[in-house]
Amino acid sequence: MPELQRLRADHAPALLAFERENRAWFARTISDRGDAYFADFPARHRALLTYQDEGTDHFHVLVADDATTILGRFNLLDITDGEAELGFRMAESATGRGLATEAAQAVSHLAATDYALTSLRAQANLDNLASHAVLTRVGFTVTGETVLRNGRAGRRYVKELRHAL
Repeated sequence: MPELQRLRADHAPALLAFERENRAWFARTISDRGDAYFADFPARHRALLTYQDEGTDHFHVLVADDATTILGRFNLLDITDGEAELGFRMAESATGRGLATEAAQAVSHLAATDYALTSLRAQANLDNLASHAVLTRVGFTVTGETVLRNGRAGRRYVKELRHAL
């Protein structure tokens, strides 16, 4: 069974492989990270661990049964006043099995219990039907429409955690 793990320094090689192998897949529905992301990956990974140590963000990876392959990322970003933004992405090979829903639910639980957050926000491109389904399944509700950083139309969501336990 895949395992959700808090991001660590030793995840860097597998995380970079995950991002490279799925780059074209991700670009279909979310912003491409750009070439600089891959060129500067070691520094970027260290920065994420620093943010995590500072408590401004919490990063998680879904690791396959082989304990080396990353199947997904589930991040709690921009933590302020008990709120954070949930962002996630799954490897193309790991879709359609309910893994994203299970991991998003687990991260929501961690947000409420381990990180003492009271609500989560999320957003997804209108054409990213899989993300909308995951968010709905784990208890997020639609709060409105938006234009995302990539210029695409999107939908905003919120999940109150006080009642999610």
